[in-house]
Amino acid sequence: MKHTGRVISIICLWSACTTRAEPAGEWVDLFNGTNLNGWVDVNTSSNTWKAENGVLKCSGLPIGVMRSEKQYENFILEIEWRHMKKKGNSGIFLWSDAVPAKYNLPLGMEVQMLELDWINKGDGKPQAHIGYISGELFGAGGMTATPDNPRGKRSMSKELRCKGVGEWNHYLIVAVDGTVKLSINGKFVNGIRDSSKKKGYLCLESEGSPIEFRHIRIQELPPGILTENETVPEIQ
Repeated sequence: MKHTGRVISIICLWSACTTRAEPAGEWVDLFNGTNLNGWVDVNTSSNTWKAENGVLKCSGLPIGVMRSEKQYENFILEIEWRHMKKKGNSGIFLWSDAVPAKYNLPLGMEVQMLELDWINKGDGKPQAHIGYISGELFGAGGMTATPDNPRGKRSMSKELRCKGVGEWNHYLIVAVDGTVKLSINGKFVNGIRDSSKKKGYLCLESEGSPIEFRHIRIQELPPGILTENETVPEIQ
């Protein structure tokens, strides 16, 4: 095979580079399938979240979040989610301060999770560009960032890849040095950069409608260079 030598050389080069580089962390499950260990309620209720048969179920009420126990900086995050009613609204916050503000939601980089019928406001006709309901990225609660695919200050997906009510969606989120890239159901279609915060908590959002999550895991990556203002205060 004429390409064998080249392939071996590439493999050897990759091995040498990864050996010298600071390794990434191991994949860690953020939801164990049986309870809420590793998560802290911020401003919802004891009835908002529950673990059942390997699924993390959120009632959607009251509006608010629960946060991760620890902060994260650079990482790869995987999560699956599905809405249980039409026009459902939820999301996950990255680099969040986990402090409730206006509308009971915190500062953070929101990775939007909207059910597809959200865009229809009663007359069956879309009210805006369809891309905004599929994995929109934006700084919430005062966080600033630069969108790759602008819809005002938000970044909308280049393709509509989310599935509708009752169907599981897969997000792969790469967050490094204030830049976020989002893969929806197997394809990278959105990004945002220059986030004003680069280290903070993860928050799952309860926003008025039942939603379910599963297969939540994270791989931490080597740290970058942070200023004090780019890290949210730790919650004691």
